Amino acid sequence: MTELRALTPHEAIPGEQSARSGRQRRLLRTFLPELVQLERVLAEAPASVTCQVLERVTVNDVTVPIYRADVGSDSPQAPVLLLVGGVHGLERIGSQVVIAWLANLVARLRWDEHLQALLDKVHITVLPILNPGGMYLNQRSNPNGVDLMRNAPITAQDRSAFLLGGQKLSPRLPWYTGDPAQGMEPENQALEGVIRELLPGRPFGLALDCHSGFGWQDQIWFPYAYRRRPMRRIASVMALKLIWEQAYPNHSYRFEPQSRHYLTHGDLWDYFYKQVNRAGDGTFIPLTLEMGSWRWIRKRPRQLLRLDGLFNPLVPHRHQRALRSHLPLMDFLLNAAASHRHWLPAMEDESMLREAAIMHWYRENG
Repeated sequence: MTELRALTPHEAIPGEQSARSGRQRRLLRTFLPELVQLERVLAEAPASVTCQVLERVTVNDVTVPIYRADVGSDSPQAPVLLLVGGVHGLERIGSQVVIAWLANLVARLRWDEHLQALLDKVHITVLPILNPGGMYLNQRSNPNGVDLMRNAPITAQDRSAFLLGGQKLSPRLPWYTGDPAQGMEPENQALEGVIRELLPGRPFGLALDCHSGFGWQDQIWFPYAYRRRPMRRIASVMALKLIWEQAYPNHSYRFEPQSRHYLTHGDLWDYFYKQVNRAGDGTFIPLTLEMGSWRWIRKRPRQLLRLDGLFNPLVPHRHQRALRSHLPLMDFLLNAAASHRHWLPAMEDESMLREAAIMHWYRENG
């Protein structure tokens, strides 16, 4: 893995760009415009935003970096918000939403005193394009044919959905898990390195991983995907859901565990949740945003004729709506992380919230 370099964007980004030939730059503009946009955002960011190259992926003679951007408090006791996009290369809108939020943050840093004060209390880490090789190839998996969301060393406790829950038959078929017993894919190892460095020992951490392609409605999923029983800190998830709905009562998200839909092998966030919450007394809540791409297809059925049309809004006004509609959720998560002490359940409330969560999400499972 490439050694991490804690450089400001003004040092890091031009170096990446100048190392590319004219042909490579043209290919990236054509096949990976999200990376070009991200580099532009980082290059224009103030020096308080630091940038690292976690890994480089080579695909079709083009080498593309996995960027990590950080901003906010350097205190090891500060809560953390982690934003991830582009785990599935076909789901470009996930990366685009994360980049849009990052661009909004960077623009506000120059004049927003309230944001500057907030960042004294919280740390933000952003990995906008975790799977740049898959995005370059316009495929769900990474260049090795592995579905990164099925690649962690964790196995479903009950029957998983055929193929969809992860399969070891062939990288030519979707949802291929690879062989996590031999180590996760380089992209996932880069993410694991960030999580191991960033989260253990912190009092609180939130993660949001942005995807698309499931259902008619935008959904917020939380662990587990490998079993139907509730996670240990389900009371904290219920508390987060309640303050979200109190602050945004007219929201349209459906908030629920992924296991209500199907079980999967190798779920990344199940694995990281268990690793982090075993390591200390803090609380880590990973969430997955699943943007409902079926609505875009219903309104424009000819999107079915294009592979990327299955997962992304292709009409400009719908694309712009998707980019702006999730910004309040991300801002809310940032504020919730910074103010976690005011809403995380105390000992006397935890059992009540846990019972409420089980009644709300798990009563059908007994």
